[in-house]
Amino acid sequence: MSDEKSDPLAGMPAPGFCLPSADAKEVCLDSFRGKWVVVYFYPKDNTMGCTLEAKGFTDEFDEFARLDAVILGISPDTEESHRKFIGKHDLRITLLSDTGHEVLEAYGVWKKKKMMGREFDGVERSTFLIDPRGNVASAWRKVRVAGHVAEVRETLEKMAGRPGT
Repeated sequence: MSDEKSDPLAGMPAPGFCLPSADAKEVCLDSFRGKWVVVYFYPKDNTMGCTLEAKGFTDEFDEFARLDAVILGISPDTEESHRKFIGKHDLRITLLSDTGHEVLEAYGVWKKKKMMGREFDGVERSTFLIDPRGNVASAWRKVRVAGHVAEVRETLEKMAGRPGT
């Protein structure tokens, strides 16, 4: 569920970044000014939830493009890992590598996590909708994959003033 009213980044300029893509090209958030940008952070390539989320955004790729939006997925995986992930699942979205965690930390998604009694640092699955002026328009933290892509698209349709057909 979107939590734009209480999220510390809501209404603020989105933290800028330039990160390498799967095809080794630098992608900078500023280059998308004038467009809506969906930035989603996920823990790891080729895991069940992350694969479902990436395939979900790929399935809706044309709908997001119709709304003048681009989709950027960011994880701490390497460019090579992203290339394999994209190839294995025929993904159409842009995946970026943040191996140093700088962008993950700037968005507040690099967190202490617990699993099976073990504590570790990792990515809290989160999505941010950035408006054409570069501000965070909506934020979803602690995302559950089921239904999430549709919720992001529906929020974008309302904000962009172009309901689905």
